[in-house]
Amino acid sequence: MTEPADLERRLARVQLLLLDVDGVLTDGGVTWSNEGVEAKTFHIRDGLGLRAWQRVGCRAGIVTGRSSHVVQLRAEELGIGIVRQGVEDKLQAAAAIVAECGLSWEQTAFIGDDLPDLPVVMRCGVGLAVADACAEVRAAAALVTTLPGGRGAVREAIERMLRARGSWEAIVARYASQRA
Repeated sequence: MTEPADLERRLARVQLLLLDVDGVLTDGGVTWSNEGVEAKTFHIRDGLGLRAWQRVGCRAGIVTGRSSHVVQLRAEELGIGIVRQGVEDKLQAAAAIVAECGLSWEQTAFIGDDLPDLPVVMRCGVGLAVADACAEVRAAAALVTTLPGGRGAVREAIERMLRARGSWEAIVARYASQRA
């Protein structure tokens, strides 16, 4: 078990946040129309959290086993340029991203929910699991969110990392100062 002070130091070091999609940015459900169009629901607070994360100079990326046009649209909307879809080996894909960004594993966090995410959760400086992740991923994670995937878990994790680095208060102050 990670000691609280050590975990806070590790959270503060993170510069790159990698995310799974189904079960992390979404609740894991996939909806198909009769026309074969896929739909996913994303939590708006996760999006605001990702924008705040990038605003303080940190990077975010997506590593997902499935391929979906709607994921690319959501990534573009949030300004996430690192998107790897249809990935069979998430650890290999994450290693390539870490290297491309010129960072170390210790500067990288990954949020996952199921077995394909397990190797990355175990390798990152901070492996995170959403509250409703499978037992193996929760057990391997340095931090498990209180919220489930697709319901604000990403925002919760980002807020925790930003608090650890002392950046959250400035973000809140920015919004609080926007009074009419």
